[in-house]
Amino acid sequence: MRSEQALRSWRAIEALRAGVPNRDAVRALGSSQPAIEQRFRDQLKDLMEALSHGEPGDGLLIAGDFGTGKSHLLEHLQHIALESNFVCSKVVISKETPLYDQAKVYTAAIEAAKVPDSSDAALVAIATKLTDGGFDKPEYDRFRHWVDRPDNGLSSRFAATVFVFQRGGGMNNAEIADRLIQFWSGSRLPVSDLKAWLKESGEAATYNLGKVSEKELARQRYSFTPQLILAAGYAGWVLLVDEVELIGRYSLRQRGKSYAEIARHMGKLQEGGNPGLTSVLAISASFESEVLYERRDEETIPNRLRAGLGSDDPLLASQAERGMRIISRERVLLEQPTDVVIHDITEKVRSIYAEAYGWSPPTDYDLNKTLRMRQHLRRLISGWDLKRLYPDHDVDIAVDEITEDYTVNRDLETPTDEENGTGYSGVTDSNT
Repeated sequence: MRSEQALRSWRAIEALRAGVPNRDAVRALGSSQPAIEQRFRDQLKDLMEALSHGEPGDGLLIAGDFGTGKSHLLEHLQHIALESNFVCSKVVISKETPLYDQAKVYTAAIEAAKVPDSSDAALVAIATKLTDGGFDKPEYDRFRHWVDRPDNGLSSRFAATVFVFQRGGGMNNAEIADRLIQFWSGSRLPVSDLKAWLKESGEAATYNLGKVSEKELARQRYSFTPQLILAAGYAGWVLLVDEVELIGRYSLRQRGKSYAEIARHMGKLQEGGNPGLTSVLAISASFESEVLYERRDEETIPNRLRAGLGSDDPLLASQAERGMRIISRERVLLEQPTDVVIHDITEKVRSIYAEAYGWSPPTDYDLNKTLRMRQHLRRLISGWDLKRLYPDHDVDIAVDEITEDYTVNRDLETPTDEENGTGYSGVTDSNT
């Protein structure tokens, strides 16, 4: 039976073998990107400073080739955020979570969110912390004043749900608390239910619960949730977004909306950001040349959008331009590992492997400098597996190169409101 340390080492090796970093692997190997790590720490400090002035913080866009450690770095940054008392969410862009869909990205972020001092679901942990003495703290008092302000840009539903939550004793009224937390997490809440709860508290006429679209509520949650997090005594909310390069496979309009979302996450849109929230996005280094330049997105997307029939298309065109400028001018490239760094990481992995399997790998490994770090580690681990299991056989591991595929694929998209018949679907892409 493996010891606890051997089990952690085994989990780390399995994660490295699969090329998907987990907590154990990242803790064991640390980060080989000290400059980006320091920039992220500064970003967290700047967010807190901006918060004192009621302003949003800037985001960070990192870029690296496939297999060079972007996902590993994001996992490491998550540890830093949690250790710095931030709530942190790591989201991977996929068909189920397209970057252009604010509601789906928000839902994924809430589901993935971790808090520094609890293993509960994030909003449950936050609501519990408020219930256990948090209502009497100045952070919550500031939050209540903010959420009740008519000029905060939020639907009155948010102030009403906060009132109902507090008046009902927070988590002590489990049934209502669960419904409210589900609303804050992105689910629908019938106005009739909210009105009934307000009526029971004698506040039926206090809140004007006018009509608001689910799309607009999704946008407003990005403002509400960081403030709720701050009210519970945390330093803010960090959103880490991986595999942003998948947007290169969207159709033209959805690429335009995704570029606008990049600008939004980076805090570069004139409409204002979300104080208390900061983002780090990871994208392939080849995206700029293969999508922005070869597909001519920087020219084609703004022109097509401005020629469209949608009332919001001119604004979207401007926002998309901002996002594309960020990719081409403000991205931060991962540093290439030196021979010393490669050797140091390899020795750490040897030690982890030995702990996991009770077998010491040979020291005469080949440091192939043409391989990316993920390829190098998977090649080493596979070779050690074969040596351990078949010690009398020679081992020869073949490595194939995998490149990013930016071919437009509408199957990666989800139907938009416009495509469902509730609005204009906009321009099309000649590459589809």
